[in-house]
Amino acid sequence: MSEKTTKPSDEIAAMDAVAKAVENLDEAAVSRVLHWACARFGITATRGGGAGAPGLPDTGLKGLGGFESLADLYAAADPATDADRALIAGYWHQFVDGQETFGSQPLNAALKDLGRGVSNITRALDASMAQKPALVMQVRKSGTTKQARKLYKLTAAGKKAVEMMIAQS
Repeated sequence: MSEKTTKPSDEIAAMDAVAKAVENLDEAAVSRVLHWACARFGITATRGGGAGAPGLPDTGLKGLGGFESLADLYAAADPATDADRALIAGYWHQFVDGQETFGSQPLNAALKDLGRGVSNITRALDASMAQKPALVMQVRKSGTTKQARKLYKLTAAGKKAVEMMIAQS
């Protein structure tokens, strides 16, 4: 398997294409597009890029999508259903806070703090698990009852679904 190399001319052409793609957008829209691109490719935007590149401005924002809080992420994604609300909160816990897994109770507590609580968070997560491809997966259950504590994790499809919600709003 050979390692892919990038020629400087290819890099300049890509930068030119990005510049042309955003030239008619206002500053806020450019910021959203660049933050989405960073999240899409799993990079963190910081002041000054690598190897002498100018990089992106340091906005002081936290996380992959450049969101300072769950409220900012929620507002950007504008979820319409309880399943989408749970997905947004799960994305925040897993990809921004860096938790490997999350429970349903902390998700709903965070959503309630925003005034956006879900009436049955487990049912909302079950709906995301039932989709094809599944957006959420259950990774552990402690206890034998139906009400036992469960731990969840977003799948790659779940991460992509949240990023699409952000891009579409």
